[in-house]
Amino acid sequence: MLLSGMIAFAIASLLMSMIPGPTTVVILRQSIRAGRPAGVATVLGNETGWLAWCLAAAFGLSALLVVSELAFDIMRIVGAVVLVWFGARMLWQARRGAEGAPSADLAASSPAGPSLWSCYRSGLLTNLANPKAGVFALSFLPQFVPEGAPALPTLLLLAVASALIDLAWYLGIVRLVGAAEGFFKRPAVRRRLEYVSGTLLIGLAVRLALTSKP
Repeated sequence: MLLSGMIAFAIASLLMSMIPGPTTVVILRQSIRAGRPAGVATVLGNETGWLAWCLAAAFGLSALLVVSELAFDIMRIVGAVVLVWFGARMLWQARRGAEGAPSADLAASSPAGPSLWSCYRSGLLTNLANPKAGVFALSFLPQFVPEGAPALPTLLLLAVASALIDLAWYLGIVRLVGAAEGFFKRPAVRRRLEYVSGTLLIGLAVRLALTSKP
């Protein structure tokens, strides 16, 4: 019974990781723009954020987002602002590229491209700014705690396992992007991807801003 439960948890975690969202957009964008190390740094930032949400769920802190409409609304608006900021920067960089100017970093203009810390930070902020991730972690993890098992240690174990599964999925995406590096390095392709990524993030920000408390 325990083995079947863990298999079900692993499959469910993988399926959740495969659902496209702001995280996927940011990881793809950084991988295409600055190569595999930048993509890996972005993934690590995202997993730090996801693990933080899972740990918050394990300790019951994410419950605040469920019971408090004000807390959820604050996180929702902050998250939407962060996504709009990232999206607007991408559109601005795409426009600069079209005009022949060097691309700029998410945090600062630099022809050398974003630093690994900047990539890590963008992955971390994208995840932490999404209150739906906290609500999801709170509702998802407890379903897989076996009856009679100690709740907190089991939830902590599930949190780490979920983050590792998520990590494996996104590292696979980074690897696939790296395999097509020659195609993505074309200036015209990169500009179009910047436009698409920026537009998607702003659209996701609007959807988050209009989301009501679950």
